[in-house]
Amino acid sequence: MVTKHKGTPQEVLAMDTYIKMSRAFNSFKSRVFQPGLLGSLTETQFGVLETLYHLGPLCQGDLSRKLLKSTGNMTLVLDNLEKAGLVRRDRSTEDRRQVTISLTGKGQENILRVYPKVVEAIRREFSVLTPVEQKQYAELNRILGTNQRS
Repeated sequence: MVTKHKGTPQEVLAMDTYIKMSRAFNSFKSRVFQPGLLGSLTETQFGVLETLYHLGPLCQGDLSRKLLKSTGNMTLVLDNLEKAGLVRRDRSTEDRRQVTISLTGKGQENILRVYPKVVEAIRREFSVLTPVEQKQYAELNRILGTNQRS
C-alpha cells in the first residue's frame, strides 16, 4: 500500500486507490501531452477547440461545464483564443447575457492539425491495456464519474 493513512481497512484501501489513480492519470496525461504536441495551445485551449469541433457552437456556460472549468477561467481561455483568431463570440440579440462560442476557420484548421496527434498519443498510451481491459477501465471510470452503477 502507498498511503501512510492510519484508519479503517476501507479508508486505507480508498486512500491507496485514490493515490494510485491520481498518479496514474497525471503520469498518463504528461506522456500524452508531450511538449510541442499542441503547438502554442494549452490543454484547456485544446479542450475548447476539440469540444467546439465535435459539438458545434456552445454558450460559454455550457462550455465551462463540459470542460469542468470555472466560468472565470473559461473567460480568460476564450479571451486568448479569440485574440489568436481561433474562436469568436456572438452575443444573443434576445438575451445579451447569452454568448455563443464558435470555431473560426483558423480554429478549425488548428484543431484538424492537432487532434489526430492527440488521438494517436492517447491510443499509444492505452495500448498497454488489452481491448477488454480498456472497456473495463472505461466502465469503472463511468461508475466513479457518475457515482452510480448501471
